[in-house]
Formats: sequence, C-alpha cells, structure tokens
Amino acid sequence: MRALLLGLLLSAATCPGGVRWGAVNSQPTEWYASDEARAMAANVIGYQQPAGGWPKNRDMTRPRLAEPAVPRAPGDPADPNAPTIDNGATTTQIEFLARVHTATGDAAAREAALRGIDYLLVAQYPNGGWPQFYPLRAGYYSRITYNDNAMTHVLEVLRGVRDARPPYAWADPARRKGAEFAIERAIDCLLKTQVRQDGRLLGWCAQHDENTLAPAWARNFEPPSLSGNESVALARFLMTIERPTPEVVAAIEGAVAWLEASRITGLRVETFTAADGERDRRAVADPSAPPLWARFYELGTNRPIFLGRDRVVRYDYNEIERERRLGYAYLGDWPQRLLERDYPQWRAKHGRKP
Repeated sequence: MRALLLGLLLSAATCPGGVRWGAVNSQPTEWYASDEARAMAANVIGYQQPAGGWPKNRDMTRPRLAEPAVPRAPGDPADPNAPTIDNGATTTQIEFLARVHTATGDAAAREAALRGIDYLLVAQYPNGGWPQFYPLRAGYYSRITYNDNAMTHVLEVLRGVRDARPPYAWADPARRKGAEFAIERAIDCLLKTQVRQDGRLLGWCAQHDENTLAPAWARNFEPPSLSGNESVALARFLMTIERPTPEVVAAIEGAVAWLEASRITGLRVETFTAADGERDRRAVADPSAPPLWARFYELGTNRPIFLGRDRVVRYDYNEIERERRLGYAYLGDWPQRLLERDYPQWRAKHGRKP
C-alpha cells in the first residue's frame, strides 16, 4: 500500500490538470474518476495528520513536500500542519475523498475520508460545539467556532453521512449513528448560544466561549458581538431540519426578525485609488444602494461596530486602518438570499403564514 501511495504521489507531481483546489468539490461527476482526481486524492491523503484532520491554507493539488521532522506537542500553536476546521480545512478534504471513492471505489480514499469523519466526531465538545483546532490550542482557537461558517461546514458533512446521501452513500451504520448524535448535540448548542435580549432571540456571535457559551473574543478585530454573516448560515442550517421543534422554529423566526431589523440602507462600499496612489476602500452615502449588513453588531445597542487590529470599537467603517478595510469583510449582503428566498420557502414548506 505504501508503495502504491508513493507511486501516486510521484505521478501527481507531473500530472497535468487545471482544477484549482478551491473548486475541487464543484466538478462534473465524471471528473472524480479521472487520473487527475485520483492523483490529487493521493496528495490529499499525504497531507492528512495523525489525528485524522487536515491543515488549512494548503494547495493540495500539489504533493506534500518533505519537511524536517520537528517534534511538536499536540496543540502547539507553531505547528503549521495542525489539523483544523478553519478556512474549509478537513471538511473540504473529506468531501473530495468521498467523491473520489464514490466514483472509483478507491479504498485508500474511503479510509482517509472515514478517518476524517472520525476526527470531526471526536473533536466535538460535549456541549455540541466544535473548536477551531483539535487537538486543542490555547486561546481563541478553542472557542466554539461559527466564524467563517466553520461549524456549519462540519454539520453539512455530518448531515450527508447521517443520511447516507451522495457522496456519502457508502457510510457505515456506526458512522451514520455517530453523525446523528453529533448533529443532535450541535442543534442543542445552537439553541443555547443564540443571543437573547429583552426576551427576544436575535443572532449569534462568530465565536462563543466553550464553557459559558457566551459571545467571546477571537482576534483583536473580532469582538463579542452579533454577526450579520455567520448568523445567516446557522439560521439556514436550522431551516434544513425536516421536523423542527417549537424551539427550532423560534430560533429561526428570531434570527430572521433580527436580520430584517439590522439592515443598513443608504450606504455603499467602494474601492478607489487614494491620494498616495495606493488602493483603498471606503463607505460612502448612496440613497440608491442596496441594503448591507455589518459583520459585527454591538451587544445591547445593535449598532454596527468596526474594530481594527488595535481592538478599539468604532462606529464608522472609514475610521479603521486601511489594511483592515482591504483585508476583511466588515460589510456585506450575506442575509439577502436568506430573507428573499430561503425563509419564504421554509415558511411555505412548513405551512406557516407569511
């Protein structure tokens, strides 16, 4: 098996192909049986870590290069290969390997995908949340991570496993049962972490404390707050529950009402060339602009807030530093499709009046 894997890795180094890693799970079904996909699967297996997950921000269309052996303790923050669910890591690899196995029957791809699924099941907290890194890292990495929809991506994989839907139709009964239990715990976590104010359910923070479940800090520019981005994916996931309980219905209705009330009108974000000749971005008044939502809303006041790397709360997007204006999405239209399409469809499906 090791000789076969090595052969595939070597062939991948010279295998021509144009599929980018970011598009690896959106190819035609027949592509997953191609030589290119099989070679890429060998690359992906080569990046898998002993814990079963994968590192982030790696182009796995290329083989993993030999690295000097550096002894590292589990959770070492300096480990560039630490497995995580951040930035689509681990969930992307599991889905890709599942597609390759479905198309080819490749046993190595199936085994690696199963190890990845087991990693997700083991990494879940008893309260139903997932940390950003597992084995755990000190600091915000161990918070329950909704940020960038990391936990939502995990739930999408586990839902496919639970239901044995393509590309997980081959999932065994034990994994399907494990996925079902994990999803049940995760839903309970979502209901408990939803922010409530003055008796009303609102949205979620991008990360919550793994012990108290309260909104929590991540990086200096990611404060305890209500998220106009991550709350969308969480509400959308709850809408996929076939037989929602009254608690789930209340959570969806609360989140949607909060998003409706939190839209920002008359503001447009534009990119321009500053006086120094460098690229910049700013928010400008525009009565005809479509609605926007803030990434962060202040707890208690629901005012849009903007923080740079100095951790100072500001209420004007244009007051944070240029590097963050260009490098982070503080304003966007994330809830638009949920409010205009997904929510009305959900209400119609469950016989709820408009």
